[in-house]
Amino acid sequence: MPPIALHLSWSSLFFLWGFLTVLNDVLVPHFRNVFTLNHTLAMLIKFSFFLGYVVTALPSGWVVSRVGYKISMVIALTVMGKGAPLFLPAADLTSYPLFLAALFVLASGITPL
Repeated sequence: MPPIALHLSWSSLFFLWGFLTVLNDVLVPHFRNVFTLNHTLAMLIKFSFFLGYVVTALPSGWVVSRVGYKISMVIALTVMGKGAPLFLPAADLTSYPLFLAALFVLASGITPL
């Protein structure tokens, strides 16, 4: 792949990772309506997402230093790939805790990136 194409593909991935983070703001009002949540419970959406960053920051740093950034990116994308399908059973079951767990797993995958 030519160097410019490689940089464009990595740049688009960073845009998508940032877009995933911003989508939490969109989820809050919809979850408030679907699950009839008060303000505190609605903010658990953001809390569970950013808790993934806090909990997995040090382990992610250890993985990056141990295996290198390229392999850690593959691991991170794999974790994100495992977290994203968790939204399907959460939607089928309309389970708020499962949605929070899916957000946590997704953020855990974003952390090493």
